[in-house]
Amino acid sequence: MLFKKSMKDIKASFVLGCAIAIGMIVSVSIGSYSFIKVRAYDDSLSVTGSAKKAVVADSAKWTPAFTRTVKESSLKDGYAKVAQDLELVKAFLVAQGFNESEMTVSAPTMDQVWDYKNDGLEHETKYTVRQSVEVVSADVNKIARATKNVAVLADKGVLLNSAMPEYYYTKLPDLRVSLISDAVKDAKARAEQIALSGERQVGSLKSAASGVVQVLPANSIDVSDYGMYDTSSINKEVMVTVRAAFSIK
Repeated sequence: MLFKKSMKDIKASFVLGCAIAIGMIVSVSIGSYSFIKVRAYDDSLSVTGSAKKAVVADSAKWTPAFTRTVKESSLKDGYAKVAQDLELVKAFLVAQGFNESEMTVSAPTMDQVWDYKNDGLEHETKYTVRQSVEVVSADVNKIARATKNVAVLADKGVLLNSAMPEYYYTKLPDLRVSLISDAVKDAKARAEQIALSGERQVGSLKSAASGVVQVLPANSIDVSDYGMYDTSSINKEVMVTVRAAFSIK
C-alpha cells in the first residue's frame, strides 16, 4: 500500500514538474517576443509637422441675380422687365470697371410661386422670372468694391440678390509642394526634440504622408479633418500637415 501511494506521489510530482517547466518556457517565449516587438518599434519615431503661409486671393467670382414676380397673365411683361434689369446691371458693372469679357450672362429661368392661402378664393398663379450675371476677375478688390455699391441698382428699381463674392488663390498646387517640404522639416525638428529627451538621435526619413490642405481666413484656427477651403476672405492662410517617421539611434 505504501509502495503504491509512493508511486502515485512520484507520478503527480512528475506531471506538476512538467507543467511548471512548460509554463516557464512559454513565459520566456512571450517575454522574448514582447522584447523584440518593443525594440522593433523603438527603431523609429513618428511625428506630425506642419507649415503655414499667408497668401492673398488672386481671383474672385461674384454672381448677382435679379428677379421679377408677375401673374401668369403678365409673364411676357415679366420677361421684358428682367431684360431691362439685365441692361441696368451690365451698365452698373461697366461703370465699376468690368468689361464684358469678364461677365457671363445666364439664361432667364421661371419658377412658380406657390400660394398657400386658404381663403376659398381662386387666385391667379404667379411666377418668378430670374436671371443672373457671373463676374470673374483677377482684380479681387474691384469685385469687393462693386458689391458695396449695389444700392444704386435698387434706386433704379432692380430687385437684386447680391450674393457674397467668392475669393480664390489659383497658385495653390505649387504652394502645396513647397509647404510639404517645410512641414517635413518641422516634423524632423520636433522629432529631434523628442529624441533628445531620451538621449537618442534622429536618423533618416523612413516614410511621410501628407495630410489635407487647409485654406483658412487669416488668423483662423478653424480646421477640418476633411480639409477646408475658405472663399469668404481675400487674405488667407494655407496650411499643410505631414505625418513623418524617422529612424532613431
